[in-house]
Amino acid sequence: MTVTREVELEGHIIDSGTMGAAFSIVMDMGGSFTVEAFDIGRRKEEPSYARLLVEADDPETLQSIVHELHQHGANPADPTDATLEPAPADRVVPHGFYSTTNHPTFVRHDDEWLPVENMEMDCAIVVEPADDDRLADGSDTGPRAYTKVLNAVEAGDRIVTGDSGIRVEPPERPRDAGGTFGFMQGGVSAERPSESTIRKIATAMRETNEAGGSVLAVCGPALIHSGAREDLARLVREGHVDMLSAGNGFAVHDIERDLYGTSLGVDTETLDHARHGHKHHIYAISEVIREGGIEAAVESGTIESGVMYECVVNDRPYVLAGSIRDDGPLPDTITDAVEAQNAIREQAHEADMVLMLSTLLHSVAVGNCLPSTTPVVCVDINPATVTQLLDRGSAQAVGMVTDVGTFVPLLAETLAEDA
Repeated sequence: MTVTREVELEGHIIDSGTMGAAFSIVMDMGGSFTVEAFDIGRRKEEPSYARLLVEADDPETLQSIVHELHQHGANPADPTDATLEPAPADRVVPHGFYSTTNHPTFVRHDDEWLPVENMEMDCAIVVEPADDDRLADGSDTGPRAYTKVLNAVEAGDRIVTGDSGIRVEPPERPRDAGGTFGFMQGGVSAERPSESTIRKIATAMRETNEAGGSVLAVCGPALIHSGAREDLARLVREGHVDMLSAGNGFAVHDIERDLYGTSLGVDTETLDHARHGHKHHIYAISEVIREGGIEAAVESGTIESGVMYECVVNDRPYVLAGSIRDDGPLPDTITDAVEAQNAIREQAHEADMVLMLSTLLHSVAVGNCLPSTTPVVCVDINPATVTQLLDRGSAQAVGMVTDVGTFVPLLAETLAEDA
């Protein structure tokens, strides 16, 4: 005896490949389907609609198919309220809890669709009921739904379980890829005309800033080694970059360049190895520790230039997340992994556009916290790095396989020309 379930797909489901993906999922997982309704949008701005009857040999197989379809934006045709179960203990989720994607998500509660706040992948969804306390305007404060990472779950949190009462809306690829971020749908290429792409990225950054949004730069030490330090500092100083996320190594070599003219002991202009240059980064760490931190070293005049200098004097917030291999580390580096993750998460939720510049480790950390709707630019000399980062799920992303030491100066120059 077979079991069935109706699901719906709506939006630009043909252009984005969503409908074809849904067909493949059903067949690959041992099910079958019947297209009960199919309305095709006949203009660029018109969405399409399809209703499928999914069939499987047993309830377990059907549930698995519907769950996978749900991750790709297919939603039950007969939605019910989401199932809520209390967390049995701190940092423990109920069996069968719903694990989030990074796509915009809604939860049905008391026959109302609640948008899930702070979307990111691999989280639980907590639903809070309406607060009886009235606000000044006479309204109450709820209900609301939001994500929580595992280490933040508290005993008694009402956690969404199963797949019922959940709607996922993956960002689509419309027929008309216009708008500020329309060009960010071309995947990865080492042959795309760099200057035209950089100009479009500069336009997107400028329009993000003009709209009151924030641009986050995620940076690796290679940016300093490649000689792009002064140009990134300029982007920070002129307000094109609003926040910085990096590791201990990035800040150390940025400061080393200011104090000793080297990065990892190498003069970034002449490429000469300085005598005893291998000690410079340790000396740089020691001097900052002596001052009590980066901000104190800037205020005392010990640090007089560079990316970290510009962040301090222009009040641009930064997060330096530590790792097991760090020298020092600097006093500003967050060495507690959970604390660093929370700081990164706060930045990611605030960012309206992200530049990932030659760092796989920190870009993956930030990418894990981003909703799929946040525009992302990823630049790395290694094509595998760019592909891996973009495959994490941003619908508005562009990857450039190029030297970050070439990209950042060209970006700074383009933004200056158009000012």
